[in-house]
Amino acid sequence: MIYQQIKDYCRELEGEFGLISQDRKEILAKLAQGIRSSLDQHGRADLIYICTHNSRRSHFGQVWAHVGAAWYGVNGISSFSGGTEETAFHPNAIEALRRVGFQISKTDEVANPMYEVRFDDEDQPALCFSKRYDHEANPQSDFIAVMTCGEADENCPFIPGALYRIATTYLDPKAGDNGPEPGKLYDERCRQIGRETFYMLSLLK
Repeated sequence: MIYQQIKDYCRELEGEFGLISQDRKEILAKLAQGIRSSLDQHGRADLIYICTHNSRRSHFGQVWAHVGAAWYGVNGISSFSGGTEETAFHPNAIEALRRVGFQISKTDEVANPMYEVRFDDEDQPALCFSKRYDHEANPQSDFIAVMTCGEADENCPFIPGALYRIATTYLDPKAGDNGPEPGKLYDERCRQIGRETFYMLSLLK
């Protein structure tokens, strides 16, 4: 069962679809069409959310696609994330997800740890750690590349192995890291990515 706090949050996201601009909805509809096409052709749709450092926005995308596929009952979707370079899943992004209600546990003690991110006790957790988008843990072909930051979008005009490449770029919450309320921008970006991911997946019901 989905944790109650996350259930409440998901219902709030659905109530905020009206906050999404028409331009964004058109981009998200293209992403939904790409997913539907992949499901029809391959019986699955693998999404790799890509940003430069694979530390913040791409992990939000990976996690919310994981939850949203279960929320809307869209079978065959798997979500991953990657970057143009490897860093680490940022602590402020982790804390933003914890505030939503996710249960997050570190599986090892290294510079770039792997985290299990759970939204219920029965489903498989999302496995989150920083890596290049072409890391062996990610699909190597027939995937959908979702570009979540403008820098990665500009630097990677071509993603080898991708069926589709769609840019849904977001402002980087790292701007708040040295401010008095670093969590505020992270909460806003987590919510925006969750809202738009849920809207996109709702089109596939």
